[in-house]
Amino acid sequence: MSREMVVRIGLLGFGTIGSSVYRLIEKEHDNILDGTGVDLQVVKVLEQDSRKIPQDAAPGVFTADFSEIADDPSIDIVVEVIGGTDWAYTFLDEAMRKGKNVVTANKQLLASKGRALFDLARDLRRHLRFEASVAGAIPIIKVMRESMIAAELHTVYGIVNGTTNYILTRMYNGEGDYPEILAKAQELGYAEAEPTADVGGGDAAAKMAILGSIAFHSRVTLSDVAYEGIQDVSQEDVRYAKDLGFVVKLIGAARLVDGRVSVRVYPALLPQEHPLAAISGSHNAVFLQGESIGEIMLMGPGAGGVPTATAVVSDIVSIANTKDVGFLQSCSCYRSLDFYPADEMESAFFIKVNVEDRSGVLAQIAAVFGTHGVSVASLIQKGQGDEAELVLITHPTKEKNFFAAIEQVRRLPSCKNEPMTLRVL
Repeated sequence: MSREMVVRIGLLGFGTIGSSVYRLIEKEHDNILDGTGVDLQVVKVLEQDSRKIPQDAAPGVFTADFSEIADDPSIDIVVEVIGGTDWAYTFLDEAMRKGKNVVTANKQLLASKGRALFDLARDLRRHLRFEASVAGAIPIIKVMRESMIAAELHTVYGIVNGTTNYILTRMYNGEGDYPEILAKAQELGYAEAEPTADVGGGDAAAKMAILGSIAFHSRVTLSDVAYEGIQDVSQEDVRYAKDLGFVVKLIGAARLVDGRVSVRVYPALLPQEHPLAAISGSHNAVFLQGESIGEIMLMGPGAGGVPTATAVVSDIVSIANTKDVGFLQSCSCYRSLDFYPADEMESAFFIKVNVEDRSGVLAQIAAVFGTHGVSVASLIQKGQGDEAELVLITHPTKEKNFFAAIEQVRRLPSCKNEPMTLRVL
């Protein structure tokens, strides 16, 4: 590599992330050049919305025509931060076919259409880098693909959505219930105006599909990930969990069980001493367990324009300083493992239910649980006039047995509401 290697970049999108990438390269240009010998130059930016184009933009830099980037042989790397899956896929496919390496922050694209893009990158020997697709500035992709290559990973737990972690942290601190804290998160910019992808678990599911694919070297797509959100979690649930020594978090769980893969996302109770329980606010963290490494956790800012831009720029510099594509052009999915049935997975559970406050009801519920092989580890009972509120924690059991028991409890005449259930990590 010469002392100064000019790398010309075509940037797709100038929203929160795209503008942050552009400004970060401008701000850190000289430091990057001095530290790496790479002279980064954003020469074209694709942006359809003229309102987003800075008034002081240099003439000819911004365009609404992708062909000005794809057909320019002087552009080395295309960076995709427009989001969505259709146009993003089309643009990256064409960019690689026209000789360009690519960087993307698009987790939905990789989790749904990643196989075709990775196969194309392998066949054409192009770089396809995606560090920014999961956990913002945390270099979890690089760590798992390179540093953990021989770690024999079997478990990946992640807090990979900053919006839900912010909301649940505020609820744990007693600052309000879900609806009012969500509104505050939207006001502060931690949540989108349409927050379903975040609070419903879909965003975390796409990220966990990527992490599961890397961890177990077997393709996991978004459609393979069962996910739940936090919309039904109340401050009362969080308070009960706290009284029992737990913290509620939205957890992404990728596990290798008997040689088969399980990847899911759900709100769960974590023991207060678990490393992930301390991750607060909008921060993200990924907790790795492997035969060769024991336990490792990485944490940091996981959302926002600047943290994500940091990961994008890191990928650009890495491509520039890599002479050969090698194994890094793929997601290393050289296995084809089966998926472990969700209802065969084992978990402990938190249950909250209102029942008639009379003798024999608790014994009746315990008998139902016993019939299905579910045993109770702890119990809180509070009277409310003619009703009692029961909060129980079970011992680990197969999920199919637990949910069969809950369905039977729900139909009991003494049961006065829909039982609330959460897994316990």
